Amino acid sequence: MKARALVALNVRQLRVNRGISQEKLAYETGIDRSYLASLERQSKNPTIDILDRIAETLGVHVSELVVQPSKRAKAAKTLSKCRKRVSL
Repeated sequence: MKARALVALNVRQLRVNRGISQEKLAYETGIDRSYLASLERQSKNPTIDILDRIAETLGVHVSELVVQPSKRAKAAKTLSKCRKRVSL
């Protein structure tokens, strides 16, 4: 899997597993929500600084954003419309 795809998959997985919306993660990270959405769709290449800020906001080491998922890992589902806001 390409690095851009790994970043997209891992950012989305970590974000959804924590119940955080794109808007909330983007705000806490200091980036635009549409840019974050582009990262998750693999249409933008993030800089190391952006990856570092995303990892810090999610509370993980930056290396976790490029780790290959296991074969048994399930794809992240979308957050429900009535999701609770989670503070970071």
